[in-house]
Amino acid sequence: MDAFSVNPPEWTNQAKHSLDFLCPNCKAKAESAVGVWLNRRAPVIDSTFGRKWQEFYLCECETSWWAWSSDRPPSKESQN
Repeated sequence: MDAFSVNPPEWTNQAKHSLDFLCPNCKAKAESAVGVWLNRRAPVIDSTFGRKWQEFYLCECETSWWAWSSDRPPSKESQN
């Protein structure tokens, strides 16, 4: 699967919005997802004129969910 594909995978049709950047069903982190797709065709401009995208994830529990790229928690690498 290509996360940057122009066409979304079928599983994104049933995706639920996650406000805490975790699977809304089993609370797994995005890193454990078995599928990822970024909706880069429809960026949103935030109040600071930055762009954010919808990030879609297919969890191991077969739940599909999405969150805004700007809501992603900082990575361990960026905290060093």
